[in-house]
Amino acid sequence: MRFVLLSTATALALAACAPSVPNDAGVGFDSYDENRRARVDSELATSLRPDVGMTQPAGNPPQSAGDASGQGGGDDIAAMAAAALDRDPDAPASGAGAAGAAPGAVTNSAGISNENNFDAVSSRRSIEEDAARVAQNTAQYQQIAPEPLPQRPSGQTANVVEYALTTTNQVGQPIYSRSPFASKAREQRNCTAYASADLAQEAFLESGGPERDREGLDADGDGFACGWSPAPFRRARG
Repeated sequence: MRFVLLSTATALALAACAPSVPNDAGVGFDSYDENRRARVDSELATSLRPDVGMTQPAGNPPQSAGDASGQGGGDDIAAMAAAALDRDPDAPASGAGAAGAAPGAVTNSAGISNENNFDAVSSRRSIEEDAARVAQNTAQYQQIAPEPLPQRPSGQTANVVEYALTTTNQVGQPIYSRSPFASKAREQRNCTAYASADLAQEAFLESGGPERDREGLDADGDGFACGWSPAPFRRARG
């Protein structure tokens, strides 16, 4: 009985001397969190210091991390925020002025005349100079007098226009009788002597056409030689 009581007392004494272990964290977690917060605070203070990477001038005591974060860092952040608020949103970014600059006005380029603009003219020359220029232009102005209409040729020359307007039949519609020896082959051979159908029609009318076809230029008897057509002249009359 005495041995059992002695063993129980010894176990309780050992349990009381053992250090307590937190339920929610393992060994060393508190020290890890503290070290991480200290490192983040140090890096933040270093990034806000304006003199990082620069040699401290002689005779000036170095600023602590607390001074840099409390004074220099706060002033720099406030200055940058104020500059961002004051900057024109349409203004180009820093360094982009040369690349995005608007081109200058082009001078001495051909364009619409501004001679009727009093402000533009008065900036270039005086009233006397402008009056002299107007007088010079007036002296060079020439008014062309109308000429009389040309007269129609008189004589025995046939007028193909008048003939086209006085006839009513169509090309290929026979009206006049022709010799039994008349043929399209003979007509085409004889038409090669004329440079155009108008000249052939004119010669055809002068030689007795359309009633008579002495030159063999109207084989079908429609009154139109060598494929000549009165249609353009009729359309012009409306």
